[in-house]
Amino acid sequence: MEVLKVNLKNAGYYDKKDAIKDIHFSILSGGLVGLIGPNGAGKSTIIKSILGLMEDVDGDVTMGQGSKYAYIPEHPTYYDELTLWEHIELAKAVNEIEGDGYYQEAEKLLTIFRLTAEKHQYPGSFSKGMQQKLMIIIALLIKPKLYIVDEPFIGLDPKAIKDFINLLKEEQRSGAGILMSTHVLDTAEKMCDRFLLINYGNIIARGTMEEIRGQSVSDGSLMDCFYELTVNDHG
Repeated sequence: MEVLKVNLKNAGYYDKKDAIKDIHFSILSGGLVGLIGPNGAGKSTIIKSILGLMEDVDGDVTMGQGSKYAYIPEHPTYYDELTLWEHIELAKAVNEIEGDGYYQEAEKLLTIFRLTAEKHQYPGSFSKGMQQKLMIIIALLIKPKLYIVDEPFIGLDPKAIKDFINLLKEEQRSGAGILMSTHVLDTAEKMCDRFLLINYGNIIARGTMEEIRGQSVSDGSLMDCFYELTVNDHG
């Protein structure tokens, strides 16, 4: 089942309306797709177009019927006047989640990410990594059909990265579809089923790791393929 279908002829900004061009892909239930590309390639524009945050979009984005999504941004966003626990309570109310199991799951995730002692503190006093953990916890609590994850590993310590990967894999096994943009290519290669390689606003390669190797004429790692494909691509 498709949880996301993207058909964008072009999208961009007032001074560059075709920052991305001919972006077509879908994500299936239980699929994990890596969105890979250098800085300025168009990854953020693609994500913003999916989220409905771009004004100039020629195309359409369709989420599966009844699909609820969670977005984990590169830069954590939070309410200065709410504590960590109040953010968790707010997410429950906004998403109309019933039952006490939600709070039990929240306590479990706070323990995993070592934030139990900070549950009644304000995120503004947290490190970037702690703020990112809050974004991850809220996304996991929502239990969406689709995760849109933008550079999730920045600021996280190695244990938190490992825990997050394991939890994301659990969600994938439960049928969630995941779109993950990241620069951490060795981790992406191990995690993702399929890849979209973006450069100069275009998809320059797509598919499984084997298919990416075939398109790059390289038998190496995702990093090797990424280098081969982008160094010879001039838009």
